[in-house]
Formats: sequence, structure tokens, C-alpha cells
Amino acid sequence: MNVLGIDIGGSGIKGAPVDTEAGRLTEERLRIPTPQPSTPGEVADVVASIVKHFGWSGPVGITFPGVVVDGVVLTAANVDRSWEGVDAAALFGGATVLNDADAAGMAEMTFGQGRGRQGTVLVLTFGTGIGSALFADGRLVRNTEFGHLQVRGKDAEHRASAQVREERDLSWKEWAGRVEEYLRYVEMLFTPSLIVIGGGVSKKAGKFLPHITLDTPVVPADLRNEAGIIGAACAAAPLPS
Repeated sequence: MNVLGIDIGGSGIKGAPVDTEAGRLTEERLRIPTPQPSTPGEVADVVASIVKHFGWSGPVGITFPGVVVDGVVLTAANVDRSWEGVDAAALFGGATVLNDADAAGMAEMTFGQGRGRQGTVLVLTFGTGIGSALFADGRLVRNTEFGHLQVRGKDAEHRASAQVREERDLSWKEWAGRVEEYLRYVEMLFTPSLIVIGGGVSKKAGKFLPHITLDTPVVPADLRNEAGIIGAACAAAPLPS
């Protein structure tokens, strides 16, 4: 089953058709910078252009960087605040819409590092912000948004996101110290059996993970920055008859 997956982020919107049984992209992904301001209408235009690019007429799954309940956006931290209260599923023509980190986590639990794992698994995506997906014995606890946990009096993502590393020109070792401080906090709260680091920064894990020491195993995501696309597509795939 091929489904179009689209991953909306604070800096880029990317999409591609996905083989939802194999968990892989079937065509090269298309990435378009997130419009500024990132209002619902502007973002919907970009999503429509991705659908048109692939000539798509089948099911579509879309991620959103915020809390999403029954297709309705409740929070919008890294895109325009006018998204709050928007029925995104209706805006996108009936597409399946879910939290971006939840989608990435679902993909990683099905096809990546979390496959077959029991216990508590935490998938964290580092990009414009910090997304989180929490799994208990393989079951997703939706919309956790642990990037907004307070560390040193501010949202963790305002200290340790990948965007912060770039904006403040931190070395990988300096940034790893901030990430470790955050990871120690979530380790204390949830005692996970595994922490998976996703987002675009996961492809450079060798530059920062060696500087992080935790009791919990910390590994880079297998699906890297494609996890959101794959998870979105899988969420929209029709159930087997």
C-alpha cells in the first residue's frame, strides 16, 4: 500500500510516497521551506503543491508540530499561533493529521530501533524544537510534548534543540552537554529502557552521542529524518480488509 506522507516542520515541509508495508520512501522526497508567516492558508498551499508534485490522488497522512486531537490543532509552538483551534483534517481535505513526533515515533517503533521493544521507550526528535513520543510496551501515549519541560527556567527546546545549536554556534560537545542535561531529566521522570534520538541531527549522531553519558541506552533513529513522513503515511493507510 502506497500512501503520501507529508511532514510539516517549523523550517521545512517535506513529503514523499511511502510503501507502508516496508516502511520506506518509494520516490525521492520533496522539501519546501516553511512559509513565513506559517499561517494555515500559506502552509495548506505548500501541502497542496507537494500533493500536485507527486500527482497524488490516494490517501494522505500529514504531521503537525503541536498537539493534535481528532484532527484539530490545539497548540502551535513553532508555527504561527493562528493554527490553534484549526480543524487541520478538514483544511487538508480529509487527510489524517497527527503530531509530528508521534508519527516519527510510530515509524521508529514499527521499522526502526524500537521494533519489538517492550517497556518504556522514548523517541525524541531534535530540530526547530524538541518533539517527543512515549511508548509503554509498544503503545503510544499521544501528544506528550516533552520539549516544553522546564530546564533552568525555560522550555527545554529553547536550550537544547538543534536550531539552538546552530543559532548560538555551539560546538557539538557544548550542545551535547545541554542535551545530556535534558536527557537526564526525562530519564529521572520516566526511567525508559531506551531513548531514540531522531530528527535531522540523528544523521550526525557520531558528533554528539559520544559526549553523552546516561544510564539509559541512547541510540540514533534508524529512519533518520524520514521517520515523520513514514509515520504519517502509515497512520493514513487503510486497514486491511
